[in-house]
Amino acid sequence: MRKLMITLVAAIALTLTACAAGPKHTSNDAKAAIAAAEHETKRAAKKLYEWRDTKKIIKKAKKALKAGDYDKAVKLAGKAKSQSTMALIQAKQQAGAGPQF
Repeated sequence: MRKLMITLVAAIALTLTACAAGPKHTSNDAKAAIAAAEHETKRAAKKLYEWRDTKKIIKKAKKALKAGDYDKAVKLAGKAKSQSTMALIQAKQQAGAGPQF
């Protein structure tokens, strides 16, 4: 019984470890994520609410893409897109900001 339990626990641990690795991203995934981030950044720039580091993050994502680290490229592009989306929300929220007379 003890050997069975040890084997079962080991099998579960190996399964969870394999699942934790998750799916690997492809070059096309990274390119699409970077394109989406660039599009959202352009939208934020049109509203004059582009955040300071967003383009730097996109540049790092492109560098990761060239290096073949697609997971990192997708992660960085997602972060940049998220920043641009938040910048657009900020622009909308602060549209009427200013002194109230």
